[in-house]
Amino acid sequence: MVSNRYKYVAVRDSLRDEIVRGVFSEDDKLPSESALEARFGVSRVTVRLALDELRKSGLIESRQGKGYFVRRLQVVQDLGRLQGVGEIMAPLGIDVRSEVIEQCELPASAEVQRNLGVERGAPVVRISRVRIVGGAALSYDVSHFPIEIGQKLMRLDLGRNDIFALLEGELGIEIGYADITLNVVTADDVLVRRLGIAKGDPLVRIVRLTHDRNGKPIDFEHLYARPDSFQFRVRGPRW
Repeated sequence: MVSNRYKYVAVRDSLRDEIVRGVFSEDDKLPSESALEARFGVSRVTVRLALDELRKSGLIESRQGKGYFVRRLQVVQDLGRLQGVGEIMAPLGIDVRSEVIEQCELPASAEVQRNLGVERGAPVVRISRVRIVGGAALSYDVSHFPIEIGQKLMRLDLGRNDIFALLEGELGIEIGYADITLNVVTADDVLVRRLGIAKGDPLVRIVRLTHDRNGKPIDFEHLYARPDSFQFRVRGPRW
């Protein structure tokens, strides 16, 4: 029996955890409302509140006359707001971590030099990570930093924290804005290994150059995202 306080939250969290752990897989049908009432010892209204919360978070969808079904876990990225994946998923209670593939110092390429505003061949830090959400690999991120920032980041916990959170919380750098472009690429051998997809599969590539509050470039990234695991949105004014 669920406690009387915040009953719908307890039902929501229990179902969410089962979805994330794979008890219910993508496209599985959830138990009926009456079955959930009996299982949790709550009212139909409470069950519907919990299901509506899961629907709003993108974990399930309602199919007319058929019930509720599990959707593929997606990160909803608002392109008008700078957020790390961990920040986006935290309100849903979904675990986000990174497998750090590489962290090293190397000479800046022409592209990195142009974007970070360093001398060509000057040392920079590259950090490559697989972003894992709810146990599934969703993106492969390759980030370049000016040497003085990158060296500090390499000493921090990159496996459990968003880089934006580390830049602000640990290094005291105020993030200002980012220039972002998106295009579609096909998976090469590296991305096949990192994301467990087939060679030639389409991926969304996000190129993001982040600046501090003074407009200085601090983070130049190529993010390769599975298109079925991300949803992008932006508000576009008429004028």
